[in-house]
Amino acid sequence: MWRLSLLLIPLLALSYTLWHVWCLLPLPNIWRAVVVLLCLLSFFSLFLGMSHALDNLPMPIATLIYRVGTSSLIVLLYTALMFILLDLLRLLRLIPQQALRSNVYVTIGMLVVLVVLLLYGNIHYHHKVRQEIVLTTGKHVGREVKLLLVSDLHLGYHIRRGELRTWVEMINNEHPDIILLAGDLVDRSMRPLLEEDMAAELRDLHAPVYACLGNHEYYCDVQKAEQFYRDADITLLRDSVVELQGLCIVGRDDRTNPGRKSLGALLKGVDRDKYIISLDHQPVALDLAERAGVDFQFSGHTHHGQVFPISLATDAIFTVAHGEYKSGDTRYFVSSGLGIWGGKFRIGTCSEYVVATLRQE
Repeated sequence: MWRLSLLLIPLLALSYTLWHVWCLLPLPNIWRAVVVLLCLLSFFSLFLGMSHALDNLPMPIATLIYRVGTSSLIVLLYTALMFILLDLLRLLRLIPQQALRSNVYVTIGMLVVLVVLLLYGNIHYHHKVRQEIVLTTGKHVGREVKLLLVSDLHLGYHIRRGELRTWVEMINNEHPDIILLAGDLVDRSMRPLLEEDMAAELRDLHAPVYACLGNHEYYCDVQKAEQFYRDADITLLRDSVVELQGLCIVGRDDRTNPGRKSLGALLKGVDRDKYIISLDHQPVALDLAERAGVDFQFSGHTHHGQVFPISLATDAIFTVAHGEYKSGDTRYFVSSGLGIWGGKFRIGTCSEYVVATLRQE
């Protein structure tokens, strides 16, 4: 039912928006029809972009379809919001009743607002925010440990090897002791990662990398994704535990797998004198980490909604959709992600990586 609702909402928004576009454009009907048709094609290319049919198309065409389709959702969101605002103003008689009919000034005004908003969103996406936190513990961890935490790279048709290279350089410049990746390294298809040999780029990371799976690894091909992690020299913790440098790192399988092990089962027999870090892609049922005696949990998945006002929805859905959180003796950080799903726009949210310094009290 909820999946049907997720589909119905954008279709209703599309119908509402295209009707207003038809009424607003100061053009002959034939050109109005052309604009509406192009809008429809852009939106419905989203469904093609979400299928594996892209893998059978030439890479430039597949990339274009993916980028246009996913970006059209953001364009639809803000265009619909502008029309809703104008309709409210019209109902309150703050603007003339005919303001949304064949009006060149309103058309130009809306286009300017939309272009400026999307340009800002794209520039803001490319500005990566460095979040810094300090983790203290009474447990013996020896010297300070510098952890670099990232999630949701979403490598694929929209995020290619060139962009990944800049991220690898940025991470190496931090000189971390350990890199932790909280899932969704892959977007929806393994094809771009394999054709561009992105694993070679990830092998240039100067610190050991430990990761858990995200839901998007299941959307592509989880076995191929696992092989990619191996090729990239990333230690994938799929319902498994590793102990090193006074730390215990637990990597949970994504909750997309209903058969994943419980956190309690994974921690059975673990040395509780070690500082316990849990990697769990989706930040749900956070109290489980606290009850299991986890010291710190790192998650991603939410993207903090990517753009406002979707961020308000993620704030309502998740106990914590972004940032730090503490409950009992357990600390959490939910990242909005280094990469992004779909269109490269960040409005009211940020793309980030986290530098965590772990020191003994």
